[in-house]
Amino acid sequence: MEIISEWGTVFIVLAVIFGFYMTWGIGANDVANAMGTSVGSGAISVKQAIVIAAIFEFAGAFIAGGQVTATIRKGIIDPSAITGQPELLVYGMLAALLAAAIWLMVASSRGWPVSTTHTIVGAIVGFAMAGIGIDAVQWAKIGTIVASWLVSPLLGGTIALLLMLSIRKLIINADRPFEQAKKWGPVYVFLVGFIVALVTLFKGLKHLKLELTGTESFISAVVVGVIVAIIGRMMINKVRVDTTADRDFHYASVEKAFTPLMIFTACAMAFAHGSNDVANGIGPLAAVVSIVESGGQVGQKASLPIWILVLGGAGIVIGLATMGYKVMQTIGTKITELTPTRGYCATLAAATTVVLASKTGLPVSTTHIAVGAVMGVGLARGIGALDLRVLGNIVVSWIVTLPAGGIMAALFFFVLKGIFG
Repeated sequence: MEIISEWGTVFIVLAVIFGFYMTWGIGANDVANAMGTSVGSGAISVKQAIVIAAIFEFAGAFIAGGQVTATIRKGIIDPSAITGQPELLVYGMLAALLAAAIWLMVASSRGWPVSTTHTIVGAIVGFAMAGIGIDAVQWAKIGTIVASWLVSPLLGGTIALLLMLSIRKLIINADRPFEQAKKWGPVYVFLVGFIVALVTLFKGLKHLKLELTGTESFISAVVVGVIVAIIGRMMINKVRVDTTADRDFHYASVEKAFTPLMIFTACAMAFAHGSNDVANGIGPLAAVVSIVESGGQVGQKASLPIWILVLGGAGIVIGLATMGYKVMQTIGTKITELTPTRGYCATLAAATTVVLASKTGLPVSTTHIAVGAVMGVGLARGIGALDLRVLGNIVVSWIVTLPAGGIMAALFFFVLKGIFG
């Protein structure tokens, strides 16, 4: 307790610096994954992706980022073993943030789309095993997270494949594809607004003092979906048939009609990602602030100050703007060839999976979901449409992530313990 009172301000300053560094890494890697499909399909430019992320990642983190944070903060380790030594948890959370941030920086510089969820979970488990003991790790919770690593790409890929098949049946294989694209486009835009609004409202926006019943949430989501669909129809109606482009590629005008839809799905994915993955950076930061401000209380329920959500949102946006382009290239152009229709299916499928996971409070990997969704639209054209060598490299980088985060976190834990202990 004496260490907490003596060094409390230093701990908070370090937590803010390391937390910002970690959210910068999330922006450079995970947000780049989230926006890669939109950029790779040619629907939006890298600059437009940064602007969309700046608005909607921040909004997702601020409006709907509170629930997953609790899972990262309290669910992975059992703090009761160190109730009398709260400083150990502070060292551990600081070590986990720094270790995860460094690994994300290395991976982003190489263009590897790794999982920030893997990274921070591995780092927290690494510190817990080294600093407290193997029994302190909530292995059942780790088991559900590991299961989500398999379920999330499968779910994302399945939804993407089904969406792609529906577009093929309703639009691409129809007699007049361009007219069908204009007819069905608003329906697909409605899905984007409805799904993201519904799950966000179902989560309950407690820190904004806004809680609706199930019926109220459903009606509100329908209203949001209709508004988005009306805006989408106005944008789609401005698209004209390009006969020259159609001569080279029969469905060029159909793809042009889907470009406005990609803008909506990019916004939805950014919002969904901000609501889910901001937790990876600010969960440990919130834990440190909570322990210091309570004078060393570990077990009590911690509130999530708004300024921490703001810090997380800002770090994510800056990370994407400064180093996100390398991972965007990997996810957007190297796994399979993307067009606006394929990119729409992959992005909406990924956004849907992320917000569903966010509702349950399970910290799934956005990276796995995004890669799974891109694979799903690629499989709609057969296994030959996928670059299996690139996918193999991605899987290897995922495997390396857990031990890299854990080993570094354990080392940093002992360094911090040596400095302050």
